[in-house]
Amino acid sequence: MPAGQEFIKHEFDEAIAFQETVVETADILSRKHPVADAKKLLKGQLATDKRHLAALRKYGKAYGATGKREEVVEAMAGLAEETRAKAEQEESEAYEAHAVLLTLKRKQQDSADAVVKIARAEKNDELRDAAKEMKREIKAGADELAKSLADFAVRIATKG
Repeated sequence: MPAGQEFIKHEFDEAIAFQETVVETADILSRKHPVADAKKLLKGQLATDKRHLAALRKYGKAYGATGKREEVVEAMAGLAEETRAKAEQEESEAYEAHAVLLTLKRKQQDSADAVVKIARAEKNDELRDAAKEMKREIKAGADELAKSLADFAVRIATKG
């Protein structure tokens, strides 16, 4: 595992790659999701997700980060691709894709915490403030997505 500036580059590469997967998954689910309210929520969050991706690319560029996918990102991105590809087949498959998207957002929320602390250590107020705002927005979006997932679970569980 790298250290110093190489570690920061690694963290930004990972955050960019995860956010690319968030955007791809949210975009597809905003069209394929079988629940109208979830589609609307995903469409509403997509602009924020894209803005976060642009910010991560901007701040990561200073460290040479481009969104290189490593092992953890590859595994999660593969799972996201697999579940979203099946999202139209049946509700339980869409539920799984919805859950994977929530997991990706929670991962980004945790990463934002690390970026805030790294920015503080580097005395980079601009990055610190941007990461704090991103963390707040990701948490709010993830909380909404979690509520939507719970409602979706009830819908599936009470069918039949």
